[in-house]
Amino acid sequence: MIKEDIKVILDKIGTTELTVEEQAMVDLWLFQLHQRDDSMLSEEAIKSASSQIWTRLDIPDTSPVSKKPFRLWHRWAMVAAIFIAVVASSVFILYRQGASTALADIDQVSPGKDGATLTLADGRVIVINDLTVGDIAEQSGVLITKGVDGQLVYELSGVGGVEDQENTLSTSNGETYQVRLPDGSKVWLNAGSSLTYSPQLVHAGRRRVKLAGEAYFEVAKDKSKPFIVQTRTQEVEVLGTSFNVNAYLDEPVASTTLIEGSIKIKTEKSERFVKPGEQAVNNGKDIQIVRTDVENCIDWKEGDFYLNHVDFKVAMRKIARWYDMEVVYDGSIPDGMESGGWIARDKPLSQVLKSIESSGMVKFKIVGRTIHVVR
Repeated sequence: MIKEDIKVILDKIGTTELTVEEQAMVDLWLFQLHQRDDSMLSEEAIKSASSQIWTRLDIPDTSPVSKKPFRLWHRWAMVAAIFIAVVASSVFILYRQGASTALADIDQVSPGKDGATLTLADGRVIVINDLTVGDIAEQSGVLITKGVDGQLVYELSGVGGVEDQENTLSTSNGETYQVRLPDGSKVWLNAGSSLTYSPQLVHAGRRRVKLAGEAYFEVAKDKSKPFIVQTRTQEVEVLGTSFNVNAYLDEPVASTTLIEGSIKIKTEKSERFVKPGEQAVNNGKDIQIVRTDVENCIDWKEGDFYLNHVDFKVAMRKIARWYDMEVVYDGSIPDGMESGGWIARDKPLSQVLKSIESSGMVKFKIVGRTIHVVR
């Protein structure tokens, strides 16, 4: 009976048919799988997973009154332990035999790195990575330097300046970068993104930047000068706080996630306030406020792909931007699938895709710089 249960669970992975108990087992397996860099789970890891499943499934007490339910949960726990062992063995074979031949030759696709291009108001284009530490330029009373940690730093060096001059800091796919603005605010720019602002930052009594793509902001407090993040479909107004804005053109919605403080989202038709732990989802017509997993929204800033309960195609867009790849889906790949687990963004592309493949949900094939996804 136990072996039959295991087969049922294995067959259901990647579908919407898993029960709550079965999904708990699969989630735990994915968690254990992505905590390792080795090619199989150790006996200790399997024992630990078996122990954790009891806590995760909220097993009732063993009093005589609850004797029958306990036997049921006990059977599930045994299935879970064997399930983890079986999967661990299959993963070991997969890695040892190189079963994923479609991914065997792509170790050379390296993860992204720090890098950006700065376009100054006078038209000069500066590749940040080509510069050594020190001064880059001075304009409109602002000194622009590259710090010892590699970040771009703006510092006020005088008074005056032309407010309508603009700089644009942009990252290509496979690049990420950090800038410190003249007011002390810090911005982390994700891959394939751009930030446009005046050298002095302040325009008409407001600190204002324009964002295309994704960025994480830590805004310095200044009650007299609100900080405005303008995207294609909205404005985010803050006084001092930490938040993430995802406004890529290839995403169906713009999402703004608040870490701490408070922000106001404004469109032509509405405005909404957001609290910490909430996300404003703007589909171009209206704004919805939802509770969200903050870790999933700022994973890129922390150097990870956090993929638990993330729409699979959204997850693949994250991966494609970081490795500068394109993704093509076979007709067998439905909308609405969810991914699972997490992996560090400093891994080669092959390791990331093999990690996803190990779930049994999809398979990948690489042709040039295109990832083909099939079931």
